[in-house]
Amino acid sequence: MASNNVFIVEAIERRKKILNKVSKKIIICGGTGCIANRAMKVYKKFCDALKAESLNVEVSLKSESSSNESVIYVSKNGCQGFCQMGPLISIEPDNVVYVKVRPEDVDEIVEKTIKKNKIIERLLYIDPIKNQREKWYDEINFYKKQQRLSLRRCGRINPEDIDEYIYDGGYEAAIKALFDMSDKDICDEILRSGLRGRGGGGFSTGRKWELTRIKKADKKYIVCNGDEGDPGAFMDRSIMEGDPHAVIEGMIIAGKAIGAEEGYIYVRMEYPLAVERLKIAIDQARKYGFLGKNIFNSGYNFDIIVMEGAGAFVCGEETALLASIEGKRGMPMPKPPFPAEKGLFGKPTVINNVETLATVPVIIKEGWEKFKSIGTPTSPGTKTFALTGQVANSGLIETPMGIKLKDIIFEIGGGVTDKNGEINNQKFKAAQIGGPSGGCLTKEHLDMPLDFDSLKSIGAMIGSGGLVVINDDTCIVKVARFFMQFTQNESCGKCVLCREGTKQMPALLDDLIEGRGDEKTIELLETLGKAIQKGSLCGLGKTAPNPVLSTIKFFREEYLAHAIKKECPSKECKALLKPKIVAKLCKGCGLCLRYCPVGAIKGNKKEPHVINEELCIKCGACIEACKLNAITVG
Repeated sequence: MASNNVFIVEAIERRKKILNKVSKKIIICGGTGCIANRAMKVYKKFCDALKAESLNVEVSLKSESSSNESVIYVSKNGCQGFCQMGPLISIEPDNVVYVKVRPEDVDEIVEKTIKKNKIIERLLYIDPIKNQREKWYDEINFYKKQQRLSLRRCGRINPEDIDEYIYDGGYEAAIKALFDMSDKDICDEILRSGLRGRGGGGFSTGRKWELTRIKKADKKYIVCNGDEGDPGAFMDRSIMEGDPHAVIEGMIIAGKAIGAEEGYIYVRMEYPLAVERLKIAIDQARKYGFLGKNIFNSGYNFDIIVMEGAGAFVCGEETALLASIEGKRGMPMPKPPFPAEKGLFGKPTVINNVETLATVPVIIKEGWEKFKSIGTPTSPGTKTFALTGQVANSGLIETPMGIKLKDIIFEIGGGVTDKNGEINNQKFKAAQIGGPSGGCLTKEHLDMPLDFDSLKSIGAMIGSGGLVVINDDTCIVKVARFFMQFTQNESCGKCVLCREGTKQMPALLDDLIEGRGDEKTIELLETLGKAIQKGSLCGLGKTAPNPVLSTIKFFREEYLAHAIKKECPSKECKALLKPKIVAKLCKGCGLCLRYCPVGAIKGNKKEPHVINEELCIKCGACIEACKLNAITVG
């Protein structure tokens, strides 16, 4: 039987034996965000501090020592999601999690928590709503409101240790698929589960696999799309960094389902840690006989190659991605033919994103019924979101499909923050969902379930899962301008409408921001945006105008204020600001007069000054110079 694979059995027995000796487990978040915040220095400091106390330290759990002496296991795991609070340190079995840990804190943690089991209150997370400290993950709203499937092991296991993955049930789904299921059985299971692609389009994964399975060909391919390029999105990166074996296992299952013997993981070069850990995981899987010839002694051959992309956003589009793997310029091709018919090197190909493939083993192992019971009938399962913006708790989250927007923002996110960082939920203005390809959600959508079909009905989309919370101190026109500039920079230039249209739309938005626009500017933005949607070849072009069109739809009054009144309601557009000196607050100190670069301010010493609006260039220098807050803008 497959379950008797010698490497599986040995790994489990080895792990059981070692875990019996582990008295404490110290887990340091080793995702990119925490590493950038000195997490590896914290990791090294723990190792050094524990050794200095003559405590037995393990960092790999591979020791074959016959000693029964208890050990303290120090592990650097993947992203735990709460990047804002990193570096995060969790200690088991004490069930303690410390946030924003610095190397200087380690000696105190070792002395008080490791040796004496005492809690260090100042390192605990403070709930922004209840204003109280929380000790463990299941007490923290950011975590306890989530339901993790694709992220279930991220931050829990060492991603560079295949034995930890196996001990946690890893590769059981692959074994089941290889030995107990036919290719059609696998496709049917995924189809019944209702799994839809998590990369943005939401196409049925089982349907995609079945279309490729029935194609007759001497060669087929599985391609994992890890070219995550949306601003602020890091869902796929975190899975590749924190649980690379889940991606490998999902690809093995997909390969068996369609009859492919080779797979590619396409990762953008800006993800060096993801690339490193994927390569380590692939080497380990080959060593154990899980990749290569006759994997798991099943008679089935399957191997994986990691391909690094150059970081072009357009290569997230499947035909452009395939062209890049083939060594060509990453530019989209017309469809049909679809990759299921003619994909990589002209052969039938399945392309799924990282999150989709990481979810596959859960479905195969636990059954489609359990997966289908989560989420909504037409959008089952869970979805990861990168929650950022003006919100108290930001980071990577995973929730059931159909969760309401307000539950993410006010519960998991801890509420909307103002410009001073204070929580004020009345300041909520909008949420940009789906990155530059998505759309804008407003107060009227707070009760809207976040799933594929509900968002599509209002012209938005989940996309890869970016979710940016915006407060009413933010100019919505400038937000649209930011996303349009991004898509313009990333346009491959193949389509005239996308190439030229995404260049003209930011220019039109600049006209509004700088006071040159009028009502016709808004009309032209709408007309041009709809033309780009219809005339572009790929998804990047077709969705590029979405941030502009959706913000015009829901915030037309704000656009009109820029166009007609020449005012920015959020007071962010400098060219539209009208500085005025409040006479009763002005003491005539002359600071503003000295800092004004164009001499637009006049007044006698110790008397209220006046700004000449015709000379004023609205640079804001006077506002910054005034110590009495006597200059306002309107």
